[in-house]
Amino acid sequence: MKKLGLHEIRKEFLDFFQEKEHLIMPSFSLIPKEDKSLLLINAGMAPLKPYFTGEKTPPEKRMATCQKCIRTADIENVGKTARHATFFEMLGNFSFGDYFKKEAIEWAWEFLTERMEIPEEDLWVSIYLDDNEAFEIWNKDIGLDEERIVPLGKEDNFWELEVGPCGPSSEIYVDRGEGFGCGSTDCKPGCECDRFIEIWNLVFTQFDKDEEGNYHSLAHPNIDTGMGLERIAAVMEGAPNIFEIKAIKDIVNAVEKVSNIKYGLDMSKDTSIRIITDHSRAMVFLVSDGVLPSNEGRGYVLRRIIRRAARHGKLLGIEEAFLTTIVEEVIESWKIEYPEIKEKEEYIKKVISGEEEKFQETIHQGIHILENYIEEMEISGENSLSGEKAFKLYDTYGFPLDLTREILEEKGLIVNEEEFNQYMEEQRERARKARLSDAGWKSEDSIIDFGEHKTLFKGYELFDLETEVLELFLDNKSVNSMEKGEEGIIIFKETSFYAESGGQVGDTGYIKKDGFLGEIVDTKYADNTIIHFVKVKEGSISIGDRVLIAVDTKRRKNIMRNHSATHLLHQALKEVLGEHVNQAGSIVLPNRLRFDFTHFEALSEEELRKIEKIVNEKILEDLDVKILETTLEESKNMGVIGLFDDKYEDIVRVVKMGDFSMELCGGTHVSNTGNIGLFKIISESSIASGVRRVEAITGEEVYKYLNEVENNLDNLSNVLKTNKENLIDKAENLMEELREKEREIESLKSKMALSIADEIINNKIDVDGINLITYSVENMDMNSLRNLGDEIKNKLDTGVIVLASVYKEKVSFVSMVTKDLVDKGINAGMIVKEVAKIAGGGGGGRPDMAQAGGKDIGKVDEALDIVENIIRKQLD
Repeated sequence: MKKLGLHEIRKEFLDFFQEKEHLIMPSFSLIPKEDKSLLLINAGMAPLKPYFTGEKTPPEKRMATCQKCIRTADIENVGKTARHATFFEMLGNFSFGDYFKKEAIEWAWEFLTERMEIPEEDLWVSIYLDDNEAFEIWNKDIGLDEERIVPLGKEDNFWELEVGPCGPSSEIYVDRGEGFGCGSTDCKPGCECDRFIEIWNLVFTQFDKDEEGNYHSLAHPNIDTGMGLERIAAVMEGAPNIFEIKAIKDIVNAVEKVSNIKYGLDMSKDTSIRIITDHSRAMVFLVSDGVLPSNEGRGYVLRRIIRRAARHGKLLGIEEAFLTTIVEEVIESWKIEYPEIKEKEEYIKKVISGEEEKFQETIHQGIHILENYIEEMEISGENSLSGEKAFKLYDTYGFPLDLTREILEEKGLIVNEEEFNQYMEEQRERARKARLSDAGWKSEDSIIDFGEHKTLFKGYELFDLETEVLELFLDNKSVNSMEKGEEGIIIFKETSFYAESGGQVGDTGYIKKDGFLGEIVDTKYADNTIIHFVKVKEGSISIGDRVLIAVDTKRRKNIMRNHSATHLLHQALKEVLGEHVNQAGSIVLPNRLRFDFTHFEALSEEELRKIEKIVNEKILEDLDVKILETTLEESKNMGVIGLFDDKYEDIVRVVKMGDFSMELCGGTHVSNTGNIGLFKIISESSIASGVRRVEAITGEEVYKYLNEVENNLDNLSNVLKTNKENLIDKAENLMEELREKEREIESLKSKMALSIADEIINNKIDVDGINLITYSVENMDMNSLRNLGDEIKNKLDTGVIVLASVYKEKVSFVSMVTKDLVDKGINAGMIVKEVAKIAGGGGGGRPDMAQAGGKDIGKVDEALDIVENIIRKQLD
């Protein structure tokens, strides 16, 4: 048997099947493409499903891959056993109507026995009990003894879903020897012991199962095989489990180094080391493929993995953030096959460290609260934590339910998940209502039945047009006419008014005909019907009237500028921050735009300047804005940006700005980017975990903004009595003068404080033979308070000093103990910690000197009063 490592085996496999005229494809992303049935890719064939079902034509009839996979269904077992893994790689060769069983079996045997040099006598196989064809190939063509071909039932060797393509399978096993077995004379594949390890599954997709459960032979049967890379590596290296193979053992070693704990000596610590080792691989590839931590979907899987690993770091005694150190080992090892993880290394580490730091901020408090809950449960004899408390841990302290469950299980306790899910659903409902409160008008929001009218929208080409009134609604009822002073809803046969959708607000404007004037104050959708909210200013209007409707042109053009600017902004964000950036929401108003996007940290000033510069460069390049209508499939092939999880019509609208930006969009846009004028970012903020928000202005609003800045500079120049060109120098000089004055004030304060040192010493009291000084000084910062303490200590041969001061609405405490009393057990750090607690603060330090802060300025005297008792306790 060859001694090959994980990375060498991967290369051998792909090279072998390339020689067999297979197209070698790189691993697909962990994020499924056009497959809503999967959250993450969990099998080698998963990205190839459209080829197996016939939805798409494969690039070649023979393909082979090494596919990244994530499985979290049994994440609770990862680490507790040495068999389970969250992340793994699946080697596979596939045939789409080309070769079938004979070639699949022969090539698998050839690869294992000739390329891997696994002894033939160590290999066993299982087949579906009715698959005589597979038996004949294994027995007659390969020459495998009948006793080493084990027939098994459907549950073991037949792959199928409820309906669709299916077929028998044949699994190849390695016999690890009697030492791993159960001792039974009938021990063979299918036995529950660890002697026979399954390494390769060959699925022969030859049937199509109908809804009645009948199996029909496929005209062109397929081959789908899967071999776990880590598992075959364990066999080739003679490792007892996947955590002992060299590539993964290197990660274990990195965890050992960071934690200073040796693997293999303590079962509970081994569990934590395995969890960190496994999860570090998963988080690297999830982040590399564009997943960001969040509370939903894939983002939640990533958050759960990072936080679970971080928590097990704490169990190993690792106090600082450490995960980036571990993922460096993953990146260095796996870059040989996945160079993109090295290219994205800094980004990957930023995302992971950001999430770890967020968890660090709350984990101690969260664990402390959970421990209190556990203590209460143990006292009361309960064994189930309420869903309300579990939800509080999740909602307030960022504790995933899985982490709460895991900690409880370690204590033999459970959590009420049904109640937790009720609280989660209530939160989602509140969020849904909040989103809908500002959304477009929907027919279900009202008792009005708007009928089946489908208004023809002509607003892409026209601002004004003549149209016919189809329906009128007043006070939730259909009416024939509306009079002066009334407010209602009008449906037109055709309209140039854009209805609120896709983040763009609805148009406003007016309606005219002889003797009639109406103001359109908003435009929305009610299902497919465009409805216009109208105030009648003069005259009356009736169903069937022909009217002129005119959009507020200036307002619409401002909206168009802002909408086109969001497209430029989106692409600029991707260029500066990375391809992980995706739109998470937007609003396009006449006076500003707001764009929400996925990103894991606040943008720096430099990044904001780069983004703003790119957008303005594209505006000044006068890029033509072209509108294309094409099929959804063709738009994807074009590389158009779109939220393809959303529901689109078969024919979609593509907005293309030169060669810079191309997005699916139904909104209104400028014809040339030069029409936008100027672009200015006015704010950047966080709106949710992993989601940032940029607000910006364009065109006339930038002009107003610059005028306001100019006016402010003029006013500031007048106040500082200088011209605008010298403002910065003037401000710097004033700041330096101010700092100098502050230094003088602090110096005077220190001198005044030192002058009262003797007075303070005169107020000392005797506590069981120990000199004790407690004193509150007004308006002194921590540095001055320490200097005063040092002065008193120098003048005092022996004693304990505790000083306090309120400065800028905060309390400072300093505690000092002379060396002779430290030797007797008096501890300044313990004293100041107890004192500060009274004032709602905390702190600590050395036995001879310590400091602390407090929040409640009204508790200073009370805090100092307890020092005497603290000293007596320490002496006892």
